Amino acid sequence: MNERSGSITFKGNPMTLLGPELKVGDKAPDFLTVDTTLAPVSLNSHAGKIRVLSAVPSLDTPVCDTETRRFNQEAAGLPENVVVLTISLDLPFAQKRWCGAAGIDRVITLSDYRDRSFGLNYGVLIKELLLLSRCIFVVDAEGIIRYIQQVPEVTSEPDYAAVLDAVKTLL
Repeated sequence: MNERSGSITFKGNPMTLLGPELKVGDKAPDFLTVDTTLAPVSLNSHAGKIRVLSAVPSLDTPVCDTETRRFNQEAAGLPENVVVLTISLDLPFAQKRWCGAAGIDRVITLSDYRDRSFGLNYGVLIKELLLLSRCIFVVDAEGIIRYIQQVPEVTSEPDYAAVLDAVKTLL
């Protein structure tokens, strides 16, 4: 297992990421997660669409809450061929409850709790916390990674404008 020490911090403390360090231009690895109904969802479940993969530690934390609400709001202005997937290790039942309470209707939440295949295949599983780091991947309709934003400090919000600009270049 590939380990990358000090790639990110959590509350200022260096953390280790497990899995490969993906690069722009790489073929996006497949993964197997579940949605809020426990139905399996993979990268190919949305084949042919531009996919924004937003990895977050937990929807029940203030920054993840803010980020997911913001992407839900931004997704309303994106065309039908763009899908925003927020992936965490939260249980699907907690994700469903949170989405209902937050009014999330454009972002699809996925749980990587079963085998952490997203976290490990995308290199965003934090070894010390066994949570996903805050990272966004934009994958084009052909399955190629076109943009990556690994947020250096887990408790910080991403640069939303940069993510949306990356999506717009693919439209």
